[in-house]
Amino acid sequence: MASRDYSEQDVEEFFDQTLHNYLSFWDSEGVLHTGYFAAGNEGDYQAAAQHTSAVLAAEMMIDGSSRVLDAGSGCGNFLLYLAREYGCSGEGLDLSEKRVKFAMDRLAAAPGLRITFRHGSVTKMPYQAGTFTHVVSQDSLCLVPDKPRSHAEIARVLAPGGIFAFSDFLQPKEHVSERARRHVFDRVRWNGGYSLIGYQEALDSCGFEILLARNLRSHIRQTYRVLGETAVERAKTVPDQAARDWMLSFAESCREMLVAIDDEEFGWGIFVARKRSA
Repeated sequence: MASRDYSEQDVEEFFDQTLHNYLSFWDSEGVLHTGYFAAGNEGDYQAAAQHTSAVLAAEMMIDGSSRVLDAGSGCGNFLLYLAREYGCSGEGLDLSEKRVKFAMDRLAAAPGLRITFRHGSVTKMPYQAGTFTHVVSQDSLCLVPDKPRSHAEIARVLAPGGIFAFSDFLQPKEHVSERARRHVFDRVRWNGGYSLIGYQEALDSCGFEILLARNLRSHIRQTYRVLGETAVERAKTVPDQAARDWMLSFAESCREMLVAIDDEEFGWGIFVARKRSA
């Protein structure tokens, strides 16, 4: 993996500070992750982002008896979706206090769900061993500086035979260009990531059996193509100069992300793994 010295505090501060910008541009309900685009619907980011949740849920063998931890739960959308669709119980854990508050506010408007959200780090989780039947995540674990520690913690809080199902950003090449570093990695305080194979090896070393590892390069490329074009169009109608500047800067980064994806410096994948019983 490439290395940069961003700390968990750096990541927390970034996502606290940028929540408003992302909500005002991407999605007012906090859907801020990569889209899984269906054929014939390649321009609809919101539908694709929702489809990502459906695809992951279909692979993770979940039902009403499942106890689910969303590691890096952000604005809470995935866990809210799982609780509504499958009736599971669970908890979301995230570094950003502002995003946890946003998730709790959304939960308050959805009474009867057996979930909650908590501020904390996935490298030191406040749960007993074997608490959860499932751990899930969407595009957040790559931001953890100490990834082996987070994987070990996830394995610890999972019951034997438990399922770890997630999407995450990938770094297919060991070394990336300064352009990719600036527009992809530094932009979100990302130190560096795994290749598709490297991720599987890391999970295997922590006691996981790999059930699924899927390279979704075309979907992340489509996500940032659509978002970049959307940013340019919205910037034309936004009266606030600061907001307009942010959107145009984001659009520029999206163009650079497409280059990084084509150069195999940036990618995206979905993984499903089972904690070994022994």
